Amino acid sequence: MTTIAIRVKPGASRTRVGGSHDGPHGPALVIAVGAPPVDGRATEAALRALADALGVRPGTLRLKAGAASRDKLVWVDDPPADLPDRVAALRGAGR
Repeated sequence: MTTIAIRVKPGASRTRVGGSHDGPHGPALVIAVGAPPVDGRATEAALRALADALGVRPGTLRLKAGAASRDKLVWVDDPPADLPDRVAALRGAGR
């Protein structure tokens, strides 16, 4: 199991995964979603976008911390061997 720090930006004009944010959990991958921060909708949209960007099944991602925060920790069950490289590439994409 691997943990990824993410920073969710709800209410965006389009969904985008890329860039880095120095958050409370260390360098976080930025995920912009169109969903509002109501009833966990932005979190759900962010997890779907993250799964798509990483090329993993959505069911392999679980929220570990940060349900009511923009800064979250996500568990990845049975991660692919190159997951750290995929995350690093996405973090650098917004620069």
